[in-house]
Amino acid sequence: MPTSGSERGGRRWAGGAVVHDLAVIGAGPAGLAAVVAAADLGLRCVLLDAGARVGGQYYRHPAPELRAARPDRLHHHWHAFADRADRLTSHCRSGRVDQLTHHHVWAAEPGETWRLFAATGPDGAGGAVITARAVLLATGAYERQLPFPGWTLPGVVSAGGVQAMLKSGLVLPGRRIVVAGSGPLLLAVAASLAAAGARVPAVVEAADYLGYARRPDVLVGVPGKLAEGAAHGAAFLWHRVRLLRGGAVVEAHGDERVTAVTVARLDGDWRVVPGTARRVACDALAVGHGLVPQIELAVELGAATRVTPDGAVALRVDGRQRTSVPGLWAAGESCGVGGAELALCEGELAARAIAGEVAGRSVDPPSELLGRRRRLRAFAELMAASHRPGQGWADWLRPDTEVCRCEEVTAAAVWAAVDDLGAGDVRTVKLLTRAGMGWCQGRMCGSAVGLLAEGAGPAAGAGDGSGTAPVADRRPLSCPVRLGELAALAEGSVEE
Repeated sequence: MPTSGSERGGRRWAGGAVVHDLAVIGAGPAGLAAVVAAADLGLRCVLLDAGARVGGQYYRHPAPELRAARPDRLHHHWHAFADRADRLTSHCRSGRVDQLTHHHVWAAEPGETWRLFAATGPDGAGGAVITARAVLLATGAYERQLPFPGWTLPGVVSAGGVQAMLKSGLVLPGRRIVVAGSGPLLLAVAASLAAAGARVPAVVEAADYLGYARRPDVLVGVPGKLAEGAAHGAAFLWHRVRLLRGGAVVEAHGDERVTAVTVARLDGDWRVVPGTARRVACDALAVGHGLVPQIELAVELGAATRVTPDGAVALRVDGRQRTSVPGLWAAGESCGVGGAELALCEGELAARAIAGEVAGRSVDPPSELLGRRRRLRAFAELMAASHRPGQGWADWLRPDTEVCRCEEVTAAAVWAAVDDLGAGDVRTVKLLTRAGMGWCQGRMCGSAVGLLAEGAGPAAGAGDGSGTAPVADRRPLSCPVRLGELAALAEGSVEE
């Protein structure tokens, strides 16, 4: 059965008590597919995740005590998750897989035998060291947020956060909810909210979707994606949800919480078209501008990266999901955001490659699996290009708009660092302003700071709008760690 904390059968998983064939970091679609496939092929695996249950952000589902009758109604392809979750349970019972929940891996030490250092428990108060011969990163992604005046008001929630509230807690952030930003996630969020009983007066999409029409060959290869889009369109018609393309929420209004938003049309560079602004009443706003791969662990290890068409930084992998670091594989969103179906495919591909390497022989994956990955990855690249942030979004900001919420760093402070002090990258802006030094460690503001560091000022024409800088920010710890855990490691007092 799945285990929790850092104990199983009275034994602390630390100091390499068990050397696994494969350690999978992340229990979302990619990690779940990989660990099940690897166990099917005979590998002894360990699955680590910071959460309490498998599924990741995409397959979040209600806790058992909520007794949800139909959790599948909030998901696409629920059967793919349910099948793999059942197989995982079977492998855990047989001892083939050790599932460690509430394990947030904050550092990794490569070698013939890898050592993974994890903060354990719901509050991260404990620590453990896990050893394995190979490591697969399936760490997923987090949301890209582009600030605007009023975005810190209560009731303004990230699009993914709203979806998490609904999927795991069966709650809504309000009754009249505007959904805004850019990317396919908005469609899924709006459809889920409407189905759950919320009134969605508008879905405001900054892109115009014309980018998809430039590659009909790619669209033909993913009929399932077209069917999903048609299903969302039908849901919008049924629930009377308006889809406003080429627009954005450029300001949120309210005192104690959001009560309305200003919606305006955008030009091709995402600058506000004069005279198009209007107010829309609401009591909540779900906003997000796509996803950014979560790759801190791999970047610290020196893994090669690439810049995706929307300007984000992702891991560079070969045809078998190997990174440039020996013994380290990656699958899913860390290789470039592409959705759950692609993540499941890449997770299985990586598992097959790792199983072959452990056995000392080359294992050719099925051609059907390779073809599916190729088609889905091509669609992911098209999707990223179609929803790439335009440089003009910075014109939405006022000097007093907070860009970094944790450290309360304003747009004026970032512009001053760039224009007056010569900062040209995220790291320099961070050192000069403290943007990104708060609890979230830049996950909320990092993309926006990166865009502003490229020269997008209040009236600037500088920069090419290419998104996050191509060099990822390196950091020795991928999440906050208690000093006591670091001291224990330094003193060699971690339990064997």
